[in-house]
Amino acid sequence: MRFDLFLSKAKEPKGLRRVLSMLGPTWLASPVRRIAQAVCLTLFMALFFYVCWPYGPDHEQDSTWPLRHAELFLLLDPLASLSAALAARVWLWSLVTAAVVFLIGVVFPRGFCGYVCPLGTLIDVFDWAVGRRVRRFRPARNGWWVNLRYYVLAVTLGAAACGVLLSGFVAAIAVLTRAMLFIFAPAQMGLLKGWYLVPPMNAGHYVSIVLFLAMLGLGLLRPRFWCAYVCPTGALLSLGSLLRLTERKVEATCVECGRCLNVCSFDAIGPDYSTRPLNCTFCQTCGGVCPSHSIKFAGRWDSGSLKTPSEAAGARPSFSRRGFLFGAVGSFGGGAAAGAALAHERGGFAESFPIRPPGSVPEQRFRRLCVRCGECFKVCPNNVLQPAGFELGLDGLWMPKVVPDWAGCRATCNNCGQVCPTGAIRALPLEEKRAARIGLASVNKKTCLPHARREDCRLCVDECAAAGYNAIEFVRVGGALDDKGAPVEGSGYLAPVVLEDKCVGCGLCQTSCHSVNVKGKKLLGESAISVSAGPRKEDRISSGSYRDLRAERIGRTRQQQPSQPPASGDAYLPDFLR
Repeated sequence: MRFDLFLSKAKEPKGLRRVLSMLGPTWLASPVRRIAQAVCLTLFMALFFYVCWPYGPDHEQDSTWPLRHAELFLLLDPLASLSAALAARVWLWSLVTAAVVFLIGVVFPRGFCGYVCPLGTLIDVFDWAVGRRVRRFRPARNGWWVNLRYYVLAVTLGAAACGVLLSGFVAAIAVLTRAMLFIFAPAQMGLLKGWYLVPPMNAGHYVSIVLFLAMLGLGLLRPRFWCAYVCPTGALLSLGSLLRLTERKVEATCVECGRCLNVCSFDAIGPDYSTRPLNCTFCQTCGGVCPSHSIKFAGRWDSGSLKTPSEAAGARPSFSRRGFLFGAVGSFGGGAAAGAALAHERGGFAESFPIRPPGSVPEQRFRRLCVRCGECFKVCPNNVLQPAGFELGLDGLWMPKVVPDWAGCRATCNNCGQVCPTGAIRALPLEEKRAARIGLASVNKKTCLPHARREDCRLCVDECAAAGYNAIEFVRVGGALDDKGAPVEGSGYLAPVVLEDKCVGCGLCQTSCHSVNVKGKKLLGESAISVSAGPRKEDRISSGSYRDLRAERIGRTRQQQPSQPPASGDAYLPDFLR
């Protein structure tokens, strides 16, 4: 059975062939592949910009908002799922989609690389627009780099085995999504709503953008250099090709014109025109340019009048088995050593407690599951979530953190958990998300305007009440006491006090104080109310109910304060949780 998806070469292009030839020679040679690439890239871009659109509060719970599809392409990247599952030692549901990609690869080996991957399509565009015009840096086809992707894969999996994820640095879709987010999402926000809403960039932004540009820039060495020689996702799919049922075959009618060799950008054709099956992506462009129609794509065991490698000299195997084995083992060991070093570095930041998104699993587990894809940043309406720089070390680079000075987490939004592909952020219903405590607010009585008796200010109280938490009250403090130690009625002054049992650390209070008193009126150097995370200030659970955890904590508090008048546990909950 044949699986040919190319148009055989004709002397004079007519009709459809003429139209395709106007688009380019590869469109004429393999139109099915080019159409699939165009559709997948368009879908990726459409999902990206639609989800990144600066929606208002009315759209957060809109059922037409395609949050469930925002991470579609990331789920198709098997390296992201496999490395996260290995690092956390858990089964991830995203492994199912990875398995589907592998099963499709049995019939279409590395079909994801040749037909679907949007990064690969962008690299093709770069090679067509820029790379083909630069010939200065072209290396030979045979060199130490031909098996580099396998070593990068081994390093990535070795680090994952030690609980450290490096896939965010090399996984194709993660790198592309994050770079798009850092380059185009700010422009989208600035043009549509105002540049003042665009958060500042840090070192992590620039590193991510440079990494993406480096992947494109490798095309100056050879077309699709990243895909052919470096990409660990491609290496993983290449190993899956060992189980292939189909492959490229060359018949004995081959005239050795060399056209297939020149058009192949994956180094999948040897100098004797035979196939290197672990490199071939089934793009079938070679079949479309063959003048003698000698190339076919058929079953692996399909026999016939085939050209044998012995008819030409100089063919090299896809890899030296002994050299590959030693290189892979050494790379895996190197990755494990790097993972151990980063894990040790992680311990040096044990006293640092970044505010994570609501629903985040415990910190150690979070770092083992987060692939730094940027999906949570993409769907956060007000850029509450922002990528970390190097303040938490290399292991914490690009991981999400809440920045309350910039914006607060809305009570009506649970987007981040809906798009996390690995479960680092749990997908919570709104009722559970509203009960998930990510930090605890505290008032600086030395700088707070009412506490310092500088002027009346109700910003934090009103903001918290508007969100429905009612975790900050205006109470009378500093009053005189009578002979029995009771406060004298009417004495003292009104000032905000945080009710710890109700506070979830959303940061809306800090945002309000910072935007008005710090940036607007310039009365303060920093917000007088701030949110911090850490032990006994946040809820980080891998399973179970945040509502139940909150009720249990309220019960313990009541037992420790028996002098309080009896009240139901719901009295301590925000209005919308009662």
